[in-house]
Amino acid sequence: METLSYETEINAPLQKVWDILWGEETYNQWTRFFSPDSTMKSDWKVGGKTYFLNANGEGMVSTIESLNEPHEVIFQHLGMVKDGVEDTQSKDIVDWQGAQEKYFLIDLDGKTKLHAEVQVEREWKEDINTGFIKGLEVVKNLAEQS
Repeated sequence: METLSYETEINAPLQKVWDILWGEETYNQWTRFFSPDSTMKSDWKVGGKTYFLNANGEGMVSTIESLNEPHEVIFQHLGMVKDGVEDTQSKDIVDWQGAQEKYFLIDLDGKTKLHAEVQVEREWKEDINTGFIKGLEVVKNLAEQS
């Protein structure tokens, strides 16, 4: 597994950037490069459940390993959801289970440095790079509006 890192400086306060990353109205705008009409459903509890799903309700099931809003959230991926069933046990899942996706927001006197890291299998590297590079540009544009 490889760790990929992304960073951008955004001319907007921390809370605004956080809200754009995880807000119901804006989440699918920046994640559309991973999957059109993607959604995230979370109880926002450490050790709870978070689902990253496509339009068909399929995708990843994860947990929050660390949460310090609006400064940090670390997701740990547990498995996949397909046809309404969570798979956290199959061999294909166990091979990458535990991969992390981290977001750090750092205050720079009213601006925000957004740093993201994700652990991926080599076969997904190009898709993940495209998704984050294009997606974080959307976050930046949305946050800097108005």
